[in-house]
Amino acid sequence: MLKTLTIRWQRLVDGQGRTCPRCRSTGDTVSETFQKIGKALAELGIDVELKMEPIDFPMFANDPLQSNRIWIGGRLLEEWLGGTEGRSRCCEVCGEVDCRTISVDDGTYEAIPEHLIVKASLLAAAALFNGKRAE
Repeated sequence: MLKTLTIRWQRLVDGQGRTCPRCRSTGDTVSETFQKIGKALAELGIDVELKMEPIDFPMFANDPLQSNRIWIGGRLLEEWLGGTEGRSRCCEVCGEVDCRTISVDDGTYEAIPEHLIVKASLLAAAALFNGKRAE
């Protein structure tokens, strides 16, 4: 039976279709990494799907930690990796609102790097074989 692992990425997109540099960088990385993970996990009978969801500026301004979030298998990336979320100043697209960061091990990241997405995806894929939730 084919199992499915969903990667969902949510980011700010303003009224002019712009996003901040860290979201743009994370988005490029998510797309590239999705292709690699999809090929690798297909060999194990796991179908990987990617959902990319925009949030508008009013939603972002109300809760900036909603932007640049990645869920893998129904859990936040930093939950899989034992990390935490934080904030830092970003750019003009974000205005006066601090954008989301994540800290894992000894690093703090504004744009989420490939190695963290891969590691969390592999943990989520392994959970599928344990009968645990990994949507």
